[in-house]
Amino acid sequence: MGRLSAISRIAIPLVGALVLSSCGTDDTPNDTLQIVQNPVAATAAVSPAVAIKPAGSVFAAPGVKALVTDETSKTLVVAVSDPPSLRIYDLAALDAPKTTVALPGPAERLTVSNSQVLAGVPDKSVLAKVTLPGGALETIPVAGQPSAGLADGDATLVAVRDRKVLEVLSENSGPKTITGQIYSADDVLNTGDGVVVLDKLRTALFSVDLTEGKIGEGLRAGDGAANAVTDDFGRVFVTDARAGALLAFSTTPLLLRQRYPVPGGVYGIAYDRARGLVWVTLTERNEVVGFDVRGGEPIEKHRFPTLRQPDSVTVDAHGGRVVVGSAIGEGIQVITP
Repeated sequence: MGRLSAISRIAIPLVGALVLSSCGTDDTPNDTLQIVQNPVAATAAVSPAVAIKPAGSVFAAPGVKALVTDETSKTLVVAVSDPPSLRIYDLAALDAPKTTVALPGPAERLTVSNSQVLAGVPDKSVLAKVTLPGGALETIPVAGQPSAGLADGDATLVAVRDRKVLEVLSENSGPKTITGQIYSADDVLNTGDGVVVLDKLRTALFSVDLTEGKIGEGLRAGDGAANAVTDDFGRVFVTDARAGALLAFSTTPLLLRQRYPVPGGVYGIAYDRARGLVWVTLTERNEVVGFDVRGGEPIEKHRFPTLRQPDSVTVDAHGGRVVVGSAIGEGIQVITP
């Protein structure tokens, strides 16, 4: 059998072992997702000096926190920390930003829907909403440290890290707070089949029942879940920065379907919906790698040298270009595979 079959034989029994149980028979908490006593979120491995010229083109930019593209407005949005702002680029002219939107603090995660970018600004307790391509800014106060936002119909889902909750903001029904057995609400994703929250402290995924207002079952996501994306088949892909792996989960039910080894400091992740490719960055090697994930197991299709500390990546789905951001201010890299 191929690699996937071998991995599946290992992974599937773990599913039952690592699903969260609320308590033991003696009413003592039985936390099967707990890895260490004092968990710490995984971070990107420190990159060495660049030894190979980065592929494609590199444009000047300060330290990049996050990247996202919007097909409708044909823009690239880059979150930088110094000064805290969003830089909006025309995808047809990436040499300089078309618009710069000042933020009250650094953004950590960007999502885009209906030509609006949502950016959690945890240090200032706000969710920033920016209209593309013009850059009109609206800030929404959120108690705590909002790390990520996601549009969901007429509602906005906000992962609030320190409060360990998912806030549901809706003009029609009013706000709702969803709580559960999570340690850190770091990201929220919608697969089309269900909503999940990524908990980096517990290095786990949790299902969310929006109708009932409950955090559901949890499942371990490797030894150091770092970043996650969804694909067109209802799956969630997670980079495991500590164990060096690409994980694939289904959400109905929440199951680990694949664990594919990716050495080299895997961290950033993006999905090319037009080509069925998952792109991941390798910060220990200053590389970006594209895997075809439409079949039984990931198949490497592309590998390119990058600039130093490539913590973030996104894809221009229309043209297939890959955009990589350096977290230490060495620029924005654009690669045409």
